[in-house]
Amino acid sequence: MSDLLTIKTAFEVGITAAIIAGVKSYLPDAFTWVCLIAGVSWFKYLFFDREKRMPVLNPKEWQQFPLIEKHQINHNVALYRFALPNHDDSLGLPIGQHISVQAEINGKLVQRSYTPTSSDDDQGHFDLLIKTYSAGLISKYIDQLEIGQSLSVRGPKGQFKYTPGLVRALGMIAGGTGITPMLQIIRAILKDPNDKTRVNLIFANVNHEDILLKEELDNLVSQHDNFSVYYVLNNPPDGWTGGVGFVSLDMVKEHCPPPADDIKILLCGPGPMVTAMAKITEALGYKESRSISKLEDQVFKF
Repeated sequence: MSDLLTIKTAFEVGITAAIIAGVKSYLPDAFTWVCLIAGVSWFKYLFFDREKRMPVLNPKEWQQFPLIEKHQINHNVALYRFALPNHDDSLGLPIGQHISVQAEINGKLVQRSYTPTSSDDDQGHFDLLIKTYSAGLISKYIDQLEIGQSLSVRGPKGQFKYTPGLVRALGMIAGGTGITPMLQIIRAILKDPNDKTRVNLIFANVNHEDILLKEELDNLVSQHDNFSVYYVLNNPPDGWTGGVGFVSLDMVKEHCPPPADDIKILLCGPGPMVTAMAKITEALGYKESRSISKLEDQVFKF
């Protein structure tokens, strides 16, 4: 039992005991019935409800989750689905945070951080969208997992935690699989009819076929007035109407909210891209980003 669950259960036991003691003193005729009801309730809680009420993730403990599905998205990107212990379990990942994955490779423990594309509304499993790199130890390890084999996971972790009303507007600049933390936040905002946060996404990729989850993003744009996407490609096809080349200062100026106290710019992608975007945002008058971002930063780097 986790420390949090132990404290919570001890508190509930104390409250129950106090109520029963009060009934015995002031309503002795009802004492038997109260004890019976309390006993049945505790039995149900301990054996059926207790584990469901706590998130599965534990930031101090590595846990094993079996791979149950794999869907190839393109030549080097796949969606991996891992099962939680029970069909109605939730992972317990705050919006904007991520998990650590660990594997023993060539006799050494290797770790990598990933943001699930699923949310706590998706019970019984969580999904990871991962690009396999030729030099990526963890990505190749996960790509070689067979159905039924398990992945070691710990979390949640991260400095960013989205809550409705955090800001008036978000500007997002993502490259490749850097879309995953952005998508997690976008989905959370757009599924909440009371969250009116404006979201502008710049999504950069090399080729058109590299644009991950484009159909979903386009559908969200068509369904929500407070969300827009501007695609940028290094190698655009004929007739392309989006951005071309690298994300530029002019693109950021046009498609992201201007500097203000009630906005944030979120960055995620390859290291060189994030570094370049941090310099561009500073040149445009946004507050300088720190090497390790904090929630209060105007420009946040995942």
